[in-house]
Amino acid sequence: MATIELTESSFEETLTDNDIVIVDWWASWCGPCKMFAPVFEEAAERHDDIVFAKVDTEAEQALAGSAGIMSIPTLMVFRENVLLFNQAGALPPAALEDLISQVKAIDMAEVHRDIAAQDAEAPGS
Repeated sequence: MATIELTESSFEETLTDNDIVIVDWWASWCGPCKMFAPVFEEAAERHDDIVFAKVDTEAEQALAGSAGIMSIPTLMVFRENVLLFNQAGALPPAALEDLISQVKAIDMAEVHRDIAAQDAEAPGS
């Protein structure tokens, strides 16, 4: 599957409507972003069960700001609308494949239980 472009208006809906979403935050002037782009595209072709999305930080400055993007490229991985990975820097192909395997193997029922337990322990809840 090809990558999709995310905007402020499509970001939340994409995360909510898909099991796994991998987001590449990039800009056209960014050398490392350009080097990572083919790696990201190739992974998208291999994993049609995952949404591979790109956010142009120049065109979507408000979205990048609200996501706390401080440097690019930044890779975020969401599963069941939960942020599981957030790291600046381009990954080599093998590292991206390893990350995808790890994300697919996560027991999301356990993750949701942990989140619920943390919410219950939070002050004011």
